[in-house]
Amino acid sequence: MEKITEKYLQKVQHTDVSFVRNLLDRINWKARLIGIKGPRGVGKTTLMLQYIKLKLAHEIENTLYVSLDNIWFSQNKLVDLADMFVKRGGKHLFLDEVHKYPNWSQELKNIYDDHPKLQVVFTGSSLLEILNARADLSRRAVVYHMQGLSFREFLAIDQRIQLSVFPLEEILKNHLAISQEVLKSVKPLQYFPQYLRHGYYPFYQEELDLYESRLEEIINMMLEIELPLLRQVDIAYVPKIKLLLLTIAESAPFVANVSKLSERIGINRNTLLQYLHFLEEIGLTQNLFKEAKGISRLQKPNKIYVDNTNLAYVLNAPDMGNLRETFFANQLSYQHLLTYPEKGDFLIDEKYTFEIGGKGKDTRQIQKIPQSYVAADDIEYGFQHRIPLWLFGFLY
Repeated sequence: MEKITEKYLQKVQHTDVSFVRNLLDRINWKARLIGIKGPRGVGKTTLMLQYIKLKLAHEIENTLYVSLDNIWFSQNKLVDLADMFVKRGGKHLFLDEVHKYPNWSQELKNIYDDHPKLQVVFTGSSLLEILNARADLSRRAVVYHMQGLSFREFLAIDQRIQLSVFPLEEILKNHLAISQEVLKSVKPLQYFPQYLRHGYYPFYQEELDLYESRLEEIINMMLEIELPLLRQVDIAYVPKIKLLLLTIAESAPFVANVSKLSERIGINRNTLLQYLHFLEEIGLTQNLFKEAKGISRLQKPNKIYVDNTNLAYVLNAPDMGNLRETFFANQLSYQHLLTYPEKGDFLIDEKYTFEIGGKGKDTRQIQKIPQSYVAADDIEYGFQHRIPLWLFGFLY
C-alpha cells in the first residue's frame, strides 16, 4: 500500500497540466462511480491525473491512483485495497486499466455497495462492457467515451492557442463568422496536414520521430492482447484480423464485398462480419450503414473507414480524398450519428447530407437535397452551404 501511494504521488507531481482536454469539464465529477473508456493512447490516464492535480490538491492524502496491471494485484484483491484505503480516510479512488484485472466488474460493484462514501473513477479499453459485464454496473456507473485529439485540441497543444468549441448547428449557420474569428489567431491550413499525419494521439509530443512505430505497437497490442482478453478471439486468428485491417486500409473507404473478402482472408461470412464489428469497437475502423436502427454484429456495413487519419498513414499511403473523408467521419462520429446516404458521402443525425472534397468541390451533386452541405478542403472561408473542412475539427 505504501509503495502504491508513493508511486501515485510521484505520478501526480510529474503530470503536466499546461493543456487539459475538454472532456475534463464535461464529466460529472460528483457521481460516485465514473467510467472513462476509449482506445489505447488517447490520454485517459493523463486526464485522471490532471483532475487529481487540479481539483483534488486539497485532498491529496485522501485520494489514490493505481493501475490495475500493477504487480501488487497478483497477490492482493482490489476489494481489499479499497477497504484499506477507506479505513485510512480515503475518499477518491482512481483505478486505471480495469480490464486487466480479472473479475473487475464484480469487485467494483462490491466496492460501490460496501463503501457509500467512496468515489471511484476507472478507465478501461473501448471494448469494456458495463451493461453485459457479469455484475451489471450500468445502473451504478456514469460512463464517458474518450477519443483522440480534435484539430482544435491539437492546435491548443502545438501552438498554445486556446480556441472555442463550436457545436455542429452553429458551424452550419455561422461558419463564415467562426472562420474569421479563428483566422485572427492562427492559419488552420498551415497545421492541418500535420494534424492529419500525427496529431490525433497526444503522445506525438514526446518523440515525433518514433510516433509511427509507437502507433504500430498500439495497433498490435489492441489486436494481440485486448481482443483475445475481452472478446475471446483465438490468438491464432489475429493474423487474419491484421490482414483484414490492412485490406480495409488499402482501399478505404472500403466497400465490403463479403463473399470475396471472406474467401481472401480465409474465414466464413459470419466470422468476418463479427471481426469487422470488433475492429470498430476497438477503435481501429469505422463502419458506415444505410440504416442506424437495429444494427447487429452480423450486418454488412456499406462502407468502412480507418478510424482516424493517423492510423491511415501508418497502415497505408492514403490518397487525399480518403484522408478528407476519414477526418470528417472521425470528428463527427464522436458526438453525432453517421449513416450512409443515397446521395452524398455522409448523412449526419438523419438530417444533414454532406459531400466531402477539395477546394474545387461544388454543391451540384447534392443541390436538390434539403439541408445539404459541402465540406471543402484547402479553403480558409466558406460561402453559404460550402464550409471549410478543417472547421469540423472544432466540434470538441
